[in-house]
Amino acid sequence: MSTETSFEGIKVVVIDDSKTIRRTAETLLKKAGCEVITATDGFESLSRVMEHQPNIIFVDIMMPRLDGYQTCALIKNNQAFKKVPVVMLSSKDGLFERARSRIVGADHYMTKPFTREELLNTIKAYVVDVKAAAAAKSTKTS
Repeated sequence: MSTETSFEGIKVVVIDDSKTIRRTAETLLKKAGCEVITATDGFESLSRVMEHQPNIIFVDIMMPRLDGYQTCALIKNNQAFKKVPVVMLSSKDGLFERARSRIVGADHYMTKPFTREELLNTIKAYVVDVKAAAAAKSTKTS
């Protein structure tokens, strides 16, 4: 991972019913400079997403009450969050799960357990590089 990539000021919501996964992601992301907000299920996450306006959302597929597919669909159907990247997390690496994730609007799919590099590379691809491209584009047009 290059040292020039800055994750400072990037807000990340991690939604997972596993305390271990939430803690691991939170620790890794905070060390990289991200602001991390966690939620234990889809219902709890909706208010956190509204309140914190994250730059990217990681959501577990298998959760009680409101699963990851339903949570992703609700987030993506909200005009205010339509463009926020949603990354599905699952211990399964099947074609069905990947296809269903795309159908509900997920931008990316990661299998658990994930590495620090996988997390940061995903944020880099969907947030840091996108912000840099948008900034470069706006300086060209002005």
